[in-house]
Amino acid sequence: MSGVGEILKAVGDFGPFQKWLVLLTLLPCFTLSFHQFCQLFMVPHEPHHCNTSWIRAIGPNLTEEEQLNLTLPRDADGAYEQCSMYSPVDWDLDSIVAYGLNATEKCSSGWVYPSAQAPSLLTEFDLVCDRKELNDISQSIYMLGMFLGSMIFGPLSDRMGRRPVILISIFLQGLFGVAIAFVPHFDVYMAFRCVVGASVSGITMTILALATEWVGVSHRPKAVLTSHCCFAIGQMILAGLSYGIRNWRLLQIAGSAPVFHLRKVTLIMICTWFVNSLVYYGLSLNVTNFGLDIYLTQLAFGAVEIPARVGCIFMLQWFGRKKTQAVLLILSGLICLIIIGIPEDQPMVTTVLATIGKFTATASFSTSYVYTAELFPTVIRQTGVGLCSMSARLAGIIAPLMLLLEQYHPSIPMAIFGSATVVGGLLCFLLPETRGTDLVDDTRDAAGTGRVPTCRTAPPLKRSLPILVFPFHFAFLPLPLWLVLRHCVLAGVQQCCC
Repeated sequence: MSGVGEILKAVGDFGPFQKWLVLLTLLPCFTLSFHQFCQLFMVPHEPHHCNTSWIRAIGPNLTEEEQLNLTLPRDADGAYEQCSMYSPVDWDLDSIVAYGLNATEKCSSGWVYPSAQAPSLLTEFDLVCDRKELNDISQSIYMLGMFLGSMIFGPLSDRMGRRPVILISIFLQGLFGVAIAFVPHFDVYMAFRCVVGASVSGITMTILALATEWVGVSHRPKAVLTSHCCFAIGQMILAGLSYGIRNWRLLQIAGSAPVFHLRKVTLIMICTWFVNSLVYYGLSLNVTNFGLDIYLTQLAFGAVEIPARVGCIFMLQWFGRKKTQAVLLILSGLICLIIIGIPEDQPMVTTVLATIGKFTATASFSTSYVYTAELFPTVIRQTGVGLCSMSARLAGIIAPLMLLLEQYHPSIPMAIFGSATVVGGLLCFLLPETRGTDLVDDTRDAAGTGRVPTCRTAPPLKRSLPILVFPFHFAFLPLPLWLVLRHCVLAGVQQCCC
């Protein structure tokens, strides 16, 4: 028997730790089936026909039936063709009525959906006629994402460990799953679905590995097949969810958001780092559009960071972490929104405001590092800060892409930077204050006991599991570290707890 097998036999094949492990890993399983099959309900069959509103310029008083009768050919069953129309002509209405139209062509001005159902992928992105193949193509791209996820997350799990991989996978599934609900183009939808497919693959593989490695041989089938049952239950939930929510965007949010079984602190700090990075790089990378000399603007942007970071020291001591973080973010967002209203012939005003925004964004970013390290307990501090940092890096990727939206309207990027940052700042008011408090050592104190555990008050590990600030924290510790912690607790070695 292997060393791990002997240890599991000694401590129990399916003790409290293994039960909590299986329970916590089952939670993401309910959402996996949603992403696998949700598109079936987002592309329902919709009656449609070509948009022939061109004839309205000739006969504005035509009824809808008259318009269709004059501009659409009929099939063998006498119904209007769904994918072809009579070619537009420049005749007068009397000539069209008298002689009729004969030449046909494919729909050139889009389609009309007369049933007026709730918005679906089919109606919003016109997945009909020559474009109906995109539905199946997008499903294949999702499966391609699962293939890529197997290639990426499998080796990564062996290299980095199970815990970080499943956390990354769950985060990506939730983030891109919710982001799909806001895509403007079907190409973006397919790209995001590919990422979701990769995350689903990462979750599936990691759950299997955890159940196999941590559960004794006699209970492995139970642990693995229970997750399969949760997948089946998720399919039934999908049926009810899609029946009650017909708008595909709302359905996507409802099926993706639940993967955030994460606690308030984690979610808000991830959001804080994301919007902070978004506004910081959004302003920093936009220096060429403020109207003044780029060299002077960059000099000002760099110089303002020094007092911002030094001043942050005093603000944290005077006003505390929560108020400083919240107010600086809100000010950064409001400045971005104010910039939208500045006329283009006032580059000096725009640059001054952008410099102030850079000051507040920089100070807020510095605050985030201190605040985040104090909020998370010692046992999960590295994981929490890592997730927040990953969120900031993601925002750094998105920020330059946001600037591309200027081609549609110059105000769009700043509106996004400003509104997102204001929301992030308001959320910070929900966080606890950490000024003047000791660092939290374990998750019990983080849950609100208000005391830092000592050697004599450290709780047994199995009692702290249900109230983890980050739900998958202890469950995915590397095996040697878990065994050391378990040994210290069970043997009562107080030096290990201190």
